[in-house]
Amino acid sequence: MVRMNVLADALKSINNAEKRGKRQVLIRPCSKVIVRFLTVMMKHGYIGEFEIIDDHRAGKIVVNLTGRLNKCGVISPRFDLQLKDLEKWQNNLLPSRQFGYIVLTTSAGIMDHEEARRKHTGGNRFF
Repeated sequence: MVRMNVLADALKSINNAEKRGKRQVLIRPCSKVIVRFLTVMMKHGYIGEFEIIDDHRAGKIVVNLTGRLNKCGVISPRFDLQLKDLEKWQNNLLPSRQFGYIVLTTSAGIMDHEEARRKHTGGNRFF
């Protein structure tokens, strides 16, 4: 089976493990995008530490779950998001002003919408 969206598969497995009450989840294959996305999630406290296991193939990631995650997923298709349109998408996608994050991929790296606003940069919507 060919994986079309590796990030969507990774987030779905994290979501499913969180709903089942698991403490850890194994994500395969490993990619730089997934690692950077998990770093943003860890910075905000939605997941615990994660460990990258190099098996000389596609790699694996073991993620420790904290039980704080309600829902995560990929927004598809990925549209370009300008800084002036960020407020509109934030109102459409997030349940309230102080709850949740939109993760963007920008020329300055993968970051959440608040950091993108501080750095005055737009990008593609991820999550």
